[in-house]
Amino acid sequence: MSTILPLAELGPRIMVCGPSNAGKSTLAVALAAKLGCEAFHVDLFRHLPDTDWVQRSDETFAQLHDAAIEAENWVMDGNYSVLMPQRIARATGIILLGDSRWANLFRYLRRTLFERRSRPGSLAGDKDSLKWEMIRWVLINSPKNLARLRETLPMAGRPFVECRSMAEVNGLYAAWGLSRPRHTPT
Repeated sequence: MSTILPLAELGPRIMVCGPSNAGKSTLAVALAAKLGCEAFHVDLFRHLPDTDWVQRSDETFAQLHDAAIEAENWVMDGNYSVLMPQRIARATGIILLGDSRWANLFRYLRRTLFERRSRPGSLAGDKDSLKWEMIRWVLINSPKNLARLRETLPMAGRPFVECRSMAEVNGLYAAWGLSRPRHTPT
């Protein structure tokens, strides 16, 4: 793990990036609760509520995202490289999570097949289902994207923290006095 900076050094607008199912949304909610600000989930800007991840138009997606980053204080989780430049321009700190693809796949399978509860970052209605496209994304695309994020995000010139495993993420929770949000049954 990169050095755990004091949380205050990340400032009032924190990006949380990394592969699908790495714990970004849960960390974003925990950080927002600690900092007294709103947690934004970029997936919720991209997808329509009460669906099984049906996408909004690109224009609406960009409008929702760009309106949210104008807030004075926020924690925002998600990637979406097309909108990353304006998010980085407003961010005051960046956290990158990077667990193994197999751990991320396990969490995806557990969440879609066995857990029937609302979780941070889930769409209203919790209609998530197992998708081969998502399995492929986690196993093939996410590692490539993670490599790109590891290269580009530190160059943004913002305070930067990287966690390469869930054990390191747990270290952040402990060091910063964060509490994991409760999941609720659906």
